[in-house]
Amino acid sequence: MGVFRYRVPLWAAIVSLVIVAGILVGAFVFYREIVYNYEINLPAGTPGGIVFQYGAWPALSNANFYEQILGTFVGEKATFIYVNLSTMRLEYYKDGTIAEDVTVLSKGKPGSWWETPTGLYKVESKIPSDYSSIAHVYSPWALDFQGNFLIHGWPYYPDGTPVGSTYSGGCIRLSTSDAKALYDSVSVGTPVLVVSDDFKSDNFQETVQGPGIGAKSYLAADLESNFVMSEKNPDEVLSVASLTKLMTALVAVEYVNIERTITITPEMIVPTSVPRLKPGETLSLYDLLQPLLRESSNEAAVAISYFLGPKYFVNLMNQTAQSIGMTQTHFVDVSGSDWGDVSTAHDLYLFARYLYNNRSFILKMTTDNNAPNAYGPSVFSHLQNFNVFADNPDFVGGKIGQNGAASGTIVSIFNGEFPVLDATSSTPTISTVTSTVPTEERPYVIIVLGSDDYAKDAKSMLSWIQATYQ
Repeated sequence: MGVFRYRVPLWAAIVSLVIVAGILVGAFVFYREIVYNYEINLPAGTPGGIVFQYGAWPALSNANFYEQILGTFVGEKATFIYVNLSTMRLEYYKDGTIAEDVTVLSKGKPGSWWETPTGLYKVESKIPSDYSSIAHVYSPWALDFQGNFLIHGWPYYPDGTPVGSTYSGGCIRLSTSDAKALYDSVSVGTPVLVVSDDFKSDNFQETVQGPGIGAKSYLAADLESNFVMSEKNPDEVLSVASLTKLMTALVAVEYVNIERTITITPEMIVPTSVPRLKPGETLSLYDLLQPLLRESSNEAAVAISYFLGPKYFVNLMNQTAQSIGMTQTHFVDVSGSDWGDVSTAHDLYLFARYLYNNRSFILKMTTDNNAPNAYGPSVFSHLQNFNVFADNPDFVGGKIGQNGAASGTIVSIFNGEFPVLDATSSTPTISTVTSTVPTEERPYVIIVLGSDDYAKDAKSMLSWIQATYQ
């Protein structure tokens, strides 16, 4: 018995294929636009005028800034999840209108390795019951939005026992019923806007004229009130040298799991302060951060960049700088060895404030008070610490840099006792009981750029602040 064949004319087949392809491409483009390529144009005056991209965005810790972004989302009638880590609220917007408003029960501990990051993300996947092989718990109705971070209901152990109320691995935890309702409402690709108002000023003020030091540029300021104690050419663009490594560390912990390992290769062995790496050995990101931040290791910086690829890593450094508001900052390498790594004292103030409020564990690793934590001690023995104020008990953290003559740099953050001023004047309020001026502990930063003796200049500035304000 013969086989029946229906022959289609060639022209008809081609037309059919074109039509089908057009439908498929159209559907794909539509899906991409609505689900995966959702972008917003930043309001006028935002840093760099860039188009917002998905990922960690430190500027969303700035209350004024994220309010503009939120307004743009609502104005565009977008469908998205909005999480405010300061108010501990999660809102689900459907076409620009709040459809759900629930309480966030827990978040990552501020200052810890698992602190919940701010940024614009998207729902990467939906898991009815996500199992953590590290914590050995199940998280119901989980929405994966960034690497190790999820939005989910109340976790429970394999035997069904709920975890304690203080337990948190950094995820955004809701009640199980709220998590289920959100899970049912959103789809994969839905934007997730995570913000915090750590940058909001508390309006503390000090008034006095500062000293003159020899550096080309400097700035000393209160990190909570934004009050500038003293400054000189704060917007002059200058080489930052190894201050670059603070941004290297930030990008690394934002984009790479702290426990990930990498095998050292010959191209990672570059001239550095204290040679420590050996080709063939395997080190974790946590291992490499130790010499990077304490000994200013160029080797460690280069090795860290290979987790993501050196070129892509530098691109992320520049994107992160822009997101913080560092519009006059540009990086060309990960170690600060190139004169093309530049910034201003004003930009570095924004950077110091972000690290202090959101990634304080990076700063802690630069001090001599870096006690062992969940990740254990360093694999390197007898690490030195090149930071000028490393042994100062008031030193919160920072970095130094040297790149040729007259290009010394330093960023140092301190906690210090300052007098409490009367609300109606600049006169300290004196206790009627003790006849003493009450004080409060406040964080401040000293930034010096373009100095022929950055240690001397920074110490002079510190002494002046202590004598004048403390």
